[in-house]
Amino acid sequence: MKITELLTQETIILDLKATEKVQVIDELIDKLSAAGKITDKAAFKKEILAREEQGSTGIGDGVAIPHAKSSTVKEPAIVFGRSKAGVDYESLDGQPAHLFFMIAASEGAHQHHLDTLARLASMLIDGSFRKQLLAADSQEELLNVIDQKEKERLAEETEVEADTAKASKILAVTAC
Repeated sequence: MKITELLTQETIILDLKATEKVQVIDELIDKLSAAGKITDKAAFKKEILAREEQGSTGIGDGVAIPHAKSSTVKEPAIVFGRSKAGVDYESLDGQPAHLFFMIAASEGAHQHHLDTLARLASMLIDGSFRKQLLAADSQEELLNVIDQKEKERLAEETEVEADTAKASKILAVTAC
């Protein structure tokens, strides 16, 4: 499933008001609830905070990816929040976070949740991609930036798979 199938215009906050970590979490959860993605804000927040106790999801480079699997999730979703000023999110690099992607996964969605998390984290390694997210002027532009990055990533993966398949054929022929 593509990131842009989980992240929609109704789950994007381009200007977070929060100035502290828990306020960010509350604001993102409020957005999820308003979009009808979760049934119980308090219970979902408890799951998010339990995950944060295991270690901060502030991965560094201005990015935080709070996430939880919960029975309160009606429909898997991602909510995005942006703080141009930055928020102390207890990130691994000690720097403020500006980009927040909260992943809300259904309780039984083990592999799907991990795949989404890994795909998102790998995209966010790209500094120019992060800059584009910070500069997006609208929800639509933000979704277009993410969609374009996913298309590039898919093309790269397809090319690697094709090269691997070609190498396997060459090995099979030379082994005969």
